[in-house]
Amino acid sequence: MRKYKVFVILPVCIVMLSGCGKRDSGSIKAESQTQAAGSQIQEPEAVKTEPGEAGSGKPAFEESGIQESKPEEPATVEIDWSGYFDGFTGTAVLYDTGKKEYRIYNPELADERHSPCSTFKIISGLTGLENGIVIPDNSTRIWSKERFWNEDWNRDIDFPEAFRVSCVWYFRQLIDDIGKEAVAEELERLEYGNQDISDWEGRLNTNNNNRALTGFWIESSLKISPIEQVQVMGRIFGANSLYSPGTVKQLKKVMEVTDYETDIPVYGKTGMGKAGGKTVDAWFTGFAQTEEGPVYFCVRLGESEGEEPTSGKAKEIAVRILSDEY
Repeated sequence: MRKYKVFVILPVCIVMLSGCGKRDSGSIKAESQTQAAGSQIQEPEAVKTEPGEAGSGKPAFEESGIQESKPEEPATVEIDWSGYFDGFTGTAVLYDTGKKEYRIYNPELADERHSPCSTFKIISGLTGLENGIVIPDNSTRIWSKERFWNEDWNRDIDFPEAFRVSCVWYFRQLIDDIGKEAVAEELERLEYGNQDISDWEGRLNTNNNNRALTGFWIESSLKISPIEQVQVMGRIFGANSLYSPGTVKQLKKVMEVTDYETDIPVYGKTGMGKAGGKTVDAWFTGFAQTEEGPVYFCVRLGESEGEEPTSGKAKEIAVRILSDEY
């Protein structure tokens, strides 16, 4: 119980209560959101902080002369994983939350932004689940009867199966149902690459002009780097995630890797994009769960001399690295 000092001055009594100022609910809400945004990126920390990023403002106690202690900067270690790449041009990024350490192969390529392709289904699925547009027990969408090149897409299909077979028409419909405003807000919240959804229809994609199979995330306006992919995974699945436990649980369920035997659980999504008939982007990104904490990862392959990169190859490389490291 708080104690108050009472001073009595005859003949008038004045009770002085300290520390009982009242904030309006709007101020409390704003402060809560600011604190959440600040803690959001602590797992993992960005390799470098750009102007305007969360956490780059003035310390909360600057006016009183008290400085907030800064979180420990993660270490960055460059590693030669070329033996895993078998001649493919590419990069790999791991962030170990237990050791607070980045391990990077080909750091120059790790910083380059490219189309996320189907790895963006993590974000569209996340947004759909969080906003109640994807209902886990009632997520089937009806096939239009249009014949697609992938036979797995030519049927009525629910969210888990659409994620597993990377059904583009399903996620094209989902993105349209979510809408531009909600997508833009989510990309800003996640600090997702260049956050550019200006080519909503995906007309910049020169490899396909079928609207059911195009969008801003497929060789179009939206770009993200492998390092940023890793950081986004931390913002979704980290201890300070802004998403509901139910959403995270459902997303982990569809991302679980079941076609490789691993000593630790691995969760991820592949992605592949073409331009001019050639594969220019092949991705696998996600996280592994270790006893010391999650390890966020991303492998990307680009155009390679004498080799045709595939998302399956990127996935294989990632799983091999994780298996050997952990």
